[in-house]
Amino acid sequence: MRLNPRALLSRLPFRSRLAAAFSGLFLLAGIALLAFVVLLARYGTDQQVQGLSISYGDVPSSRATPFAPVHPARPDLSSPAPSDSIMIKKIDQTVQAVQDTALRQMVLWSAVGLLVMALLAGLLGWWLAGRALRPVASMTEAARRISEQNLHQRLALTGPDDELHRLADTFDTMLDRLEKAFESQRRFVANASHELKTPLAAQRATLQVGLADPLPDNLVEVREDLLTTNREAEQLINALLLLARSNRGTDETESVDLAEAARLVAAELAPQAAQNGVRIDLGAGTRPVVPGDPVLLRHLLTNLIRNAIQYNHPGGSVRVRLDATTMTVTNTGPHVPAERIPDLFEPFRRLDADRTATAGHGLGLSIAASIAEAHHATLTAQPGPGGGLTLTLRFP
Repeated sequence: MRLNPRALLSRLPFRSRLAAAFSGLFLLAGIALLAFVVLLARYGTDQQVQGLSISYGDVPSSRATPFAPVHPARPDLSSPAPSDSIMIKKIDQTVQAVQDTALRQMVLWSAVGLLVMALLAGLLGWWLAGRALRPVASMTEAARRISEQNLHQRLALTGPDDELHRLADTFDTMLDRLEKAFESQRRFVANASHELKTPLAAQRATLQVGLADPLPDNLVEVREDLLTTNREAEQLINALLLLARSNRGTDETESVDLAEAARLVAAELAPQAAQNGVRIDLGAGTRPVVPGDPVLLRHLLTNLIRNAIQYNHPGGSVRVRLDATTMTVTNTGPHVPAERIPDLFEPFRRLDADRTATAGHGLGLSIAASIAEAHHATLTAQPGPGGGLTLTLRFP
């Protein structure tokens, strides 16, 4: 497999890439400077060698150069003898060897020093990048702490009016808009639910009083259908109110015994389980106690167990197990595709092809997930090997 250097570099953290850029730029600048120094040194030594003079004849020892051999007087000094030519060539070769050796030593030790300085520049760049990115790291940690339940928090970055400060201000402005949008949505759901409960209560009273017994046989069934529809609408509104309340989070918490709460919920839902031919098996290895809102946690357990009873088959079972921090609810029932599981936690989403099915409102698991999130817990689901679902609730 051939690795693309650009793709490999893009996988590195930004701080590492910045430090590598510091090292690379320092290395390139050092190589350019070293090449310039080598060329300048070679040119300078060539000029010095060309300025050397060779003298023949009797020359006082005090004026003789190291490269100018002294010869006895000759009749003709205008041209050197053959031995003099050999000596000049040896001197040129010696000077060239000295020049090449000096340049090689200079290049070698300069390269070693350049690599060491490039490494130091990389470490210094790593430190400088860390200091430069420290405000970004603090902004990232603050953004992770801010969630739907605490949108009122802000970054509130202090310091000069630079790019990072403007980025933090932009993020805070976005949080302002998000908080207003969430609050508007919650108020709308709560207000709409409260406003709808009043006419439903009046409608139910009218049906019960206006269509009181005795009635003709053809109107008795109509009255029961209307009352059933009225109760389902009221249950839907109560579910919406509970969803809006869980979305606001928990204001006050207390210690809640989940095992005792699960026992009470199982006893409350036992008639529905018996009507559907479903058996509830409750077991607790320990008695988990978690901090939270007891009313919301009671609704959470009710929705999980009711969902397991409702989406089951006659003769099936619901198995509830608790330990120190985890609660699992496993039921038998129809096969659930794994790719459809995320849809179960969305409001008004069912696996039935007909969205207007009368079995539930499609809010049970979405309310349970919202309550779990308000208690900093996680609710996950996975299909059972023989059908049904396994819901796992984990508290921190």
